[in-house]
Amino acid sequence: MSSTARAFDFVFLDEKDASRYTLTRGGELLSVLDYRDDGSTVAMTRAYTIPIHRGRGYAAKVVAGAVADLEARGDRSVDPVCWYVADWFDAHPDKRHMLRPR
Repeated sequence: MSSTARAFDFVFLDEKDASRYTLTRGGELLSVLDYRDDGSTVAMTRAYTIPIHRGRGYAAKVVAGAVADLEARGDRSVDPVCWYVADWFDAHPDKRHMLRPR
């Protein structure tokens, strides 16, 4: 999933070959969400924001984008391996239906 945008808009991208979602703005990388996809579950293993961009909600944006992408596809559940992703789901109970059944 990607979007085309003007130079200062956010661009969200699923880099399938690198197993990561990215969030950029003006061509600058802001945040990354690494994952492992086994065909039925996407294990979100690490949310990372470039240090100079921390504290602006970019990790939340990349997680929200990834969850929305997977929800739209409708063929995967999420395993929130990363503590940040688990906390994101706690803060967004309306998205808990995306979690892998335990």
